[in-house]
Amino acid sequence: MSFSSLTISPQDYSLITDLYQLTMGACYVGEGVAEKRASFELFVRRLPSCYGYLIAMGLAHGLEYLQQLHFSSEQIQQLQETGLFNHAPSEFWELLAGKVFTGEVWAVSEATPIFANEPLLRVEAPLWQAQLVETYLLNTLNYQTLIATKAARVRDIAGDGAKLLEFGTRRAFSPQASLWAARAALATGFDATSNVAAALKLGEVPSGTMAHSLVMAIGSLQGGEDEAFAAFNRYFPEAPLLIDTYDTLAAATRLAEAVRNNSRQVTGVRIDSGDIIELSQTVRSLLPETAIFVSGDLDELEIKRLLSSGAIIDGYGIGTKLVTGASINGVYKLVEIEGVPTRKASASKETYPGRKQIFRRYEQGKIREDRLGLITESAEKGEVPLLELVMKNGEMIKPVESLEQLRDRARQSILSLPDSVRHLHHPDSISVQLSSQLQTLISDE
Repeated sequence: MSFSSLTISPQDYSLITDLYQLTMGACYVGEGVAEKRASFELFVRRLPSCYGYLIAMGLAHGLEYLQQLHFSSEQIQQLQETGLFNHAPSEFWELLAGKVFTGEVWAVSEATPIFANEPLLRVEAPLWQAQLVETYLLNTLNYQTLIATKAARVRDIAGDGAKLLEFGTRRAFSPQASLWAARAALATGFDATSNVAAALKLGEVPSGTMAHSLVMAIGSLQGGEDEAFAAFNRYFPEAPLLIDTYDTLAAATRLAEAVRNNSRQVTGVRIDSGDIIELSQTVRSLLPETAIFVSGDLDELEIKRLLSSGAIIDGYGIGTKLVTGASINGVYKLVEIEGVPTRKASASKETYPGRKQIFRRYEQGKIREDRLGLITESAEKGEVPLLELVMKNGEMIKPVESLEQLRDRARQSILSLPDSVRHLHHPDSISVQLSSQLQTLISDE
């Protein structure tokens, strides 16, 4: 087996799971309960520190996974050859050889704000199927929800006029993660990504600048930094020039002189180091018609500091701190089996029983509160139910939304949050009330 075989394709979806999902499935078959109807909900118990909300993301890839999930005969043979399943019933392999997911999925739309203990989605399927898909769904929704929330916070602080570029491919946790991160960022307010594959697959145009290596390579071979700028400008006249390889202000001064002499057009410059506040102010005075982009370990907190201190910035390249950072600790828990509500009662890890619905209430365009109720309840006056049926009989019944639709929803979602929930430090969160029926069910469990 070569290292190249670790590259993921849809044919590998079936094995992208934790072992215990398969061993539990085999146990369910042996005990005669594999086909019992089960409901699992995916949610976050607590928001990350200093977060007042999350932006749901990853549903599109989760549904694609469920629809394409299957085991090949070779994969089944590989599992059998491990020796781990020597005592598993033969019927288990027969199940794996058929259609793997035939259930339903209820979910909140991508780019929607959600809060602690509110299900992003619910899977309703035969027990063995609903169990098997836990690992991939958690991986997909946890990571993309993290990126989407970070991206939304960056857009909120940077403002609608700033140009936001996703630069995280080199620091993402894997090539696959870089594609997911790019989509999640684009869906929640970023203007472009430097990831060529992600951009083209999504019907977007990739965006980027240049690296210090070009300035050093061409500059060393052809006479200096200005020659490097001129060379790059010849082939990519609209691309920003990276001006901090040696002396940022000296480079800006020479470019300003060239602009005054009509010998060069400079549409944009990028600063990646140094005192961004002072440098941006001076560069703007030298190049008043040139867009200033900054990069270098930026996040929403650093952008807020820069802007509050008087930095003059037209756009940002956001990488490392967007595609890494605080995890979204989503969990996937059984809430009902054969119509019987279930709950986990472990200390600090309790769950709420029963299939649930989120009922959201607005007041003057702002989210006022959410009510977490049972699926059998109806929306009260002024409430909007958030979970909707998106997959039936293992097939998607709702088209995948465009990036433009998601961007619009993401921005409207952020604007619908009370200001106190949008704070970067010690934010409030939306009050999530439990319906009387849900409270009664919890008490009875």
